[in-house]
Amino acid sequence: MNKQDLIAYATALPKAELHLHIEGSLEPEMLFKLAQRNKVDIPFASVDDIRAAYAFSNLQDFLDIYYQGMNVLRTEEDFFDLTMAYLNRARTDNVRHAEIFFDPQGHTERGVSFDTAISGILTALSMAKAQFGMTAKLIMCFLRHLPEEDAFETLRQAENWLDRIEGVGLDSSEVGHPPSKFERVFKAARERGLKLVAHAGEEGPPDYVHEALDILAVDRLDHGNRSLEDEALVERLAKEQMTLTVCPLSNLKLCVVDDMRAHPLKRMLELNLRATVNSDDPSYFGGYMNDNFKAVIEALPLTREDIKTLAKNSFLGSFLSEGEKRAQLAAIESV
Repeated sequence: MNKQDLIAYATALPKAELHLHIEGSLEPEMLFKLAQRNKVDIPFASVDDIRAAYAFSNLQDFLDIYYQGMNVLRTEEDFFDLTMAYLNRARTDNVRHAEIFFDPQGHTERGVSFDTAISGILTALSMAKAQFGMTAKLIMCFLRHLPEEDAFETLRQAENWLDRIEGVGLDSSEVGHPPSKFERVFKAARERGLKLVAHAGEEGPPDYVHEALDILAVDRLDHGNRSLEDEALVERLAKEQMTLTVCPLSNLKLCVVDDMRAHPLKRMLELNLRATVNSDDPSYFGGYMNDNFKAVIEALPLTREDIKTLAKNSFLGSFLSEGEKRAQLAAIESV
């Protein structure tokens, strides 16, 4: 099967997206529009200026522009528009299910209430399900550069919404902020019946992955690339079938890998790791789900079976019910 046929096959497959920051889907056009709508001063004179600013070489440079862009999100309508735009875009890539991260602390610290942000997001998720049958779950992330007490405050703000929040996550600047910093708040989230995920092993060392597994007791691991530096850890992840939400274009843009041909995705599959493909912050990193599949197919010696496995893994690693997973796996087999 040649690469063009593989890309066509990947495009046609039903897929789940498990690593998507909704604030990271803020396209330059929408950022500019919302700045005008909300009368927010931004240091950009045009959409092209914004697009030019979406150029960076490491995680911190990205986070700086990411939080600057977030400042235009002010009203429930803004969060609805942002989320609906992503869902419509994901639908064109045959994403049938999405488990979406949002960063409430990035909004509440600006004076935007927790309720404003989550109301807009959830309204869009409900509309997408009603209008075109796409399912979605919401994962509330804690910003790891902030103190754990701030995360506890966010958990308190979420109390009235916990029946509509699937889980909690951990994102933002990784190095210097190990998962163990959030041991108590993750335990509290687990006690409230929430699923647990955490970014680990993107820029941080394999020790951070160990902490995410042993101290936070995560249900799923976000990124996890640097796990490959620890042979015993790789064996454990494979044995436990811990899902890794891998983000190829993000890894390239943030220089986690220098060249897509050096990306570890193929190696992960060979090691029987439950790897998945995701877009992370697609407006900043140059592509949505199918763009990420295209990039790895062009760069790596992936087979048709590899592509099918990646699609299957996306549903196996999701927080859907077992019945919903079986239905999606059957749909993959029919392509």
